This record gives sequence, C-alpha cells and structure tokens, in this order.
Amino acid sequence: MTEQIQNGTLTVTDDDFVLAVSEDLETDRNYASQGFWKGVFLRFKNNTRAMIGLYIILLIMLLSIFGPMFSGYGYREIVSVRVDGTDVVAKSLSPQIAGLHKSTGADDVFADKTFLFGTDTLGRDLWTRVWYGARISVMIAFVTIITDMVIGMSYGLISGYFGKTTDAIMQRIVEISNSIPRLVIVGVLATFMPKGVWLVIVALLTTEWIGMSKIARAEMLRIKGLEYIMASRTLGAKNFRIIFSDVLPNTIGPVITQVMFSIPIAIFTEAFLSFVGVGIVLPQCSIGSLIEDGFNNITTLPYQILPPIIVLALLMLAFNFVGDGLREALAPRIEDM
Repeated sequence: MTEQIQNGTLTVTDDDFVLAVSEDLETDRNYASQGFWKGVFLRFKNNTRAMIGLYIILLIMLLSIFGPMFSGYGYREIVSVRVDGTDVVAKSLSPQIAGLHKSTGADDVFADKTFLFGTDTLGRDLWTRVWYGARISVMIAFVTIITDMVIGMSYGLISGYFGKTTDAIMQRIVEISNSIPRLVIVGVLATFMPKGVWLVIVALLTTEWIGMSKIARAEMLRIKGLEYIMASRTLGAKNFRIIFSDVLPNTIGPVITQVMFSIPIAIFTEAFLSFVGVGIVLPQCSIGSLIEDGFNNITTLPYQILPPIIVLALLMLAFNFVGDGLREALAPRIEDM
C-alpha cells in the first residue's frame, strides 16, 4: 500500500503497525472499570477531613453502644456505698480513676471507684449518662431524618413530575409550612403531647422534610425532560413507575448529601428542645438534658457540662465534614479529578 506525500512516495506495510496489548493500557483499564459510585468512594476516601469526620462518628457511635458497659453502672443508677449502716451517695464527685485518686473527706469511701467524667448531683455516673444520652440523641436524629427523607423525596418528586396545578398547590403548602417558626410548632405540640422522645421526633418530622422535598423537586425538574424519561413514557410506563424507578435513583446523590447536613441540625434541635425543658424527661437523658443539668451547676461544678458539650460539638463537626466530603465526591471539580 502506498500513499503520496508531497513530492515523495511513502510505502506502508503491515510491519509498521504494532497491536496494542490491553495489559499495557493501565490508565484506560482503570477508568473503564471505575463506575460512578466507585469514583465517589475513591474521592471521598482521599478527602482527609471527610475521613476524620467519619472516624469521629464511628467512634462516638461505638462509645454510645458499648461505653456504658465499661463503667458497670446504669444510666439511672445512684452510686452509693454502705458505711456503718448508712448509705453514702457519690454526689458531685469530680472525675477520678481508682487508685490514683487522693482526697480527704466524705468521698474517701469512693477512692477505689472510677468515674471518668465524675458524678452528677444525684450520684449518677456521668460517663454512663453521657454515652447513653448520645445514643438517644443520635437515634432520634437518624429516625427522624430517614423518615423525613422518605416523605420529602416522595413529596418533591411527585410535585415536580406532575407540575402545573398540582405543583402550584403542593408548593404553596411547603411555603406555608416553612413560614411557621419551629418554636411555635413545638409549643403547640407540647400542649397536646407529653414531654419526651415522641414530642421531639414529631417536632422534627414536621419541619425537616421541607429541605428534602425542595432538592427532590429540583432534581425532578432537571431530569424529567431527558430522553430516557421520554422513552419510558413512550413505551407505556406508568407515572409512579417513572418517578420511583427511573428518576429516584438519579436523585439519591444530592439527597444523601442533604441527609448528612440535616443530621447535625436534628441533633442540635433535640439538644435545644431538651435544654429548654420540652424534650427528654428524667430519668432518661440526652445530650441536651445533660447540658441543661450541667448549666444549672456551672458555677460550682463546671466539669459536669464539659463532656456533653464536647460530644455535641464533635458530632456536629464530624457530620458537617462528612457532608462536605460527600458533596465534593458526588460533584467533583475539574481540578480535583
């Protein structure tokens, strides 16, 4: 085979070509085998702040599950020692480790006991109560946010898909719900419901779904005009099949990011409601109720407020780190790829 080039003749033979072996194309093979979620995982893994946040969350969750077992005391148990026929209660003891505590006075009878966070004014171990309270706070946050995610995503997807009058009516409901202050909602609920876990959950359920619905609706408006949605409709797919089978999987990324940012808001809201006295009631405890107890004694026993405040701050910081990491992993910038 010959090819004329300028004034000369170029002769090309089969020996001039070398077959590219696939094993030599490392970069191409890596990118070809990397799916979307694998890429998200790798980008998230390479984000130092996100991984630190994830480790903090896992550590706090492990301590909330197993931490109370280390002390040997229940969260409502009053620690006492019988001395000369009289029960001496371990009230307001500062943090101490057995064998390393040297003191004089009535608390000498507790020198052989360990209280890593000390005890409260009733003689209950704060280590146990802090991690039990963290368990309650995180549980409330996860239950409410997952429920809000289901409600908000369904509401937003349906609103965005049908559009027109349906969308207008549903969005007016969202605007009215979003305009009512949360404290007003809590006040109304507190009038008809007893204080406790369910009051906090219902208060969070009535407000946190709105952000989810807005994100889901925006994604629906972006996706519903794409070709594959039109193809599904042409082939006879029903409306709800298109919404929940074709559109929903493609909106899960932004929603997961919103969930990570909503969890610390839910934890802080629960802490605030318990702090003002309309949340968790005694003898149960949460991060907010422990902060309230510590605040009442902050001038005389300042060590009691430090552990729950530190746990709350770490939880909020860690979830925000993870949320930022997920947002960057799901929508990476060109310079990060």
